[in-house]
Amino acid sequence: MNPKLWIFLALGVIAALFLVAWTRALRAGRAEGQGAALPTARETAIGFGTNFFDTLGIGSYAPTTVLFRFFGLVPDERIPGTLTIGHALPTIVQAFIYITIVEVELKTLVLLILAAVVGSWLGAGVVARWPRRTIQLGMGCALLAAAGLFILKNLDEMRGAPVFPGGEALGLQGALLIGALVGNFALGALMTLGIGLYAPCLIMISLLGMSPKAAFPIMMGSCAFLMPLASVRFLKAKAFSARPAIGLALGGIPAVLIAAFIVKSLPLTAVRWLVVVVVLYAALGLLRAARRSAPVPPAPPVVP
Repeated sequence: MNPKLWIFLALGVIAALFLVAWTRALRAGRAEGQGAALPTARETAIGFGTNFFDTLGIGSYAPTTVLFRFFGLVPDERIPGTLTIGHALPTIVQAFIYITIVEVELKTLVLLILAAVVGSWLGAGVVARWPRRTIQLGMGCALLAAAGLFILKNLDEMRGAPVFPGGEALGLQGALLIGALVGNFALGALMTLGIGLYAPCLIMISLLGMSPKAAFPIMMGSCAFLMPLASVRFLKAKAFSARPAIGLALGGIPAVLIAAFIVKSLPLTAVRWLVVVVVLYAALGLLRAARRSAPVPPAPPVVP
């Protein structure tokens, strides 16, 4: 049997278990009187747009965070869980496509996926219990980091000489592999705060001498495995908004198929500059909100 088939089988099992857990959580929510979780056209359109550009390399977490906050669709403390749950199924579809069509050494692919999964599982367990202000601070810092990565990518293309050129290797060995495992573990943990894995993973893979093309199955495979597993913790903690999450999934799956098989590529530099502006705006808004919600220290006692 082709070794990739084992990855696809495992991914299919995880996707099925995720759907079961999500369905149970939605039923429990309706039983508690939270109403039917039917997404609006706006929420579905956000899922379509963010996953369309995600498949082409823009990333979905930062733009979705911006849109959720702009339209007031999801409370800040529920954004990380809603992102992770809602984008999970579209990302699984991406992984099936890119693991099939792009070559990468199987050992490197599997180990980096496992490192990201462990990082996200631990990270989700922490983030799901954080209070609103802590999540606002974390997401604000994560969005600032995401904006920095977009700027680096844009400057990279404008220079014409890549800052992170990469190499031709399809796998890693020894110390380079260990470094990549540590890096992907950290990136998996950071995903639960809303910073996407794609851009930093691509930079890391290139710096370690691998072909940038080989980063695509690693990025998408890592997210496809870690997102459903991390979602379980958000589901158990009820740290998500059901209707917007369903909108991300329903709009995202067809968007992935259209982007991967019909559009395939677009000049995205101008889009990334726009994303930089709106992401910086959202990051500053989150940090301001966290500052406003900071506890006020008690006044000193009046000495007569």
